[in-house]
Amino acid sequence: MKNRFIFLIVLLVVSKVFSQQMLTPNEAVALALENNYGIKLADNQKELAKNNASVLNSGFLPTVSGNAGATYNIDDTEAEFSNGNITVLNGAESSRYNASVNLNYTLFDGLGRSYNYKQLKERYHLSELQARETIENTVFQLFTIYYNVAQITENTAALKQTLAISNDRLLRAQYQFDYGQNTKLDVLNAEVDINNDSINLINSKQQLKNAKRDLNVVFGNILSNDFDVTTSIEFNILYNKQELFDKAKTRNTALLQIEKNIDISGFDIKSGKSAYLPTIGLTGSYGWNRNNNNAASFLAVSTNTGLSGGLNLSWNLFDGGNTITRVKNAKINLQNQQLQKEQLLVTLERDFNNAWDDYQNKLNIYKIREDNIFTSENNFNRTEEKFKIGQVNSIEFRQAQLNLLNSELSRNQAKYEAKLAELQMLQICGELLNVNF
Repeated sequence: MKNRFIFLIVLLVVSKVFSQQMLTPNEAVALALENNYGIKLADNQKELAKNNASVLNSGFLPTVSGNAGATYNIDDTEAEFSNGNITVLNGAESSRYNASVNLNYTLFDGLGRSYNYKQLKERYHLSELQARETIENTVFQLFTIYYNVAQITENTAALKQTLAISNDRLLRAQYQFDYGQNTKLDVLNAEVDINNDSINLINSKQQLKNAKRDLNVVFGNILSNDFDVTTSIEFNILYNKQELFDKAKTRNTALLQIEKNIDISGFDIKSGKSAYLPTIGLTGSYGWNRNNNNAASFLAVSTNTGLSGGLNLSWNLFDGGNTITRVKNAKINLQNQQLQKEQLLVTLERDFNNAWDDYQNKLNIYKIREDNIFTSENNFNRTEEKFKIGQVNSIEFRQAQLNLLNSELSRNQAKYEAKLAELQMLQICGELLNVNF
């Protein structure tokens, strides 16, 4: 019976371990790219722009239409013929039937179609850049939450260790009190510290659950089981500042979008100017007509079939100034786009330098925090040894314990802040999606 009970406990533990999914950064990115709603919406917008940039929406193809009709008449007719005969018909019936296939094609429109088509192509490329910007922002948001989960995970582990140390201290204080080696005050102080550590641990566990739910939202809430994240990260400290800044000036998503808008504005000016030129069109038709006439007509039935074609020219010599206004506004819009590019280049240089310095500073702070852990551990271990032999009191021991905990929490915070600073710098340079996470 005892062996069976042990087997059930082991089975439950093993099943819990295997149900706990370890979510790596690369897996997290893959899940976000596949399931994030913002990215799906951006992909749909890109697909719309792709459809608009198709030759089917360019105006280069002809239009073909079919028409058909039928007319039925009942008339009271009085007909006088050239020989003087008069015929009176009451309720005379007649009918007409027709069908045709018509073709219209614009041969020349001042190159307006060509510029509009090129503009649509550029708008499609712009939608690709907008989708890329959405992906970059989503990935950065993902890692902001992902590393928050990792930080809270490490904080929770540190708080568990602190609670275990406090429990051991209470047990030692209780033994010493039972054997008359200290007072009840030491026991009460240990119990108070345990309560505080327990509350901190409970709060940390709740924060961890909330952070995991936030992370799951980025994935479209597809993860049904609990999961863990990787707490080990690597820093690339071999970045060349000038090379990164050169990449920022050529790959930054916001800058690329403005350059694409400049191209679109250029085509908008050319498209507007095309209205100054004439439009030449081609028309063609194949038709069938049948008339069933009443008795007053010379022909009882007539049927016509045949082809017809034509060439037409339309030249809007003056449209009240609409074309002139449109071209002027398009030129002003182009100037605005160029000014925005110059403004963005100034802002980009500032943001890059800020991001570079922020990354370097936070990386140095993390290294200092990491070294401080070693000092805090040594201090705590020495204090613990002296506490066990009664050379330091419980207050001094508790202070060393808290110093170690604060060092660990500060180290955790510094580590993930440095990593996020690195990712932000890469995003400014347009390299965020080109690195391994």
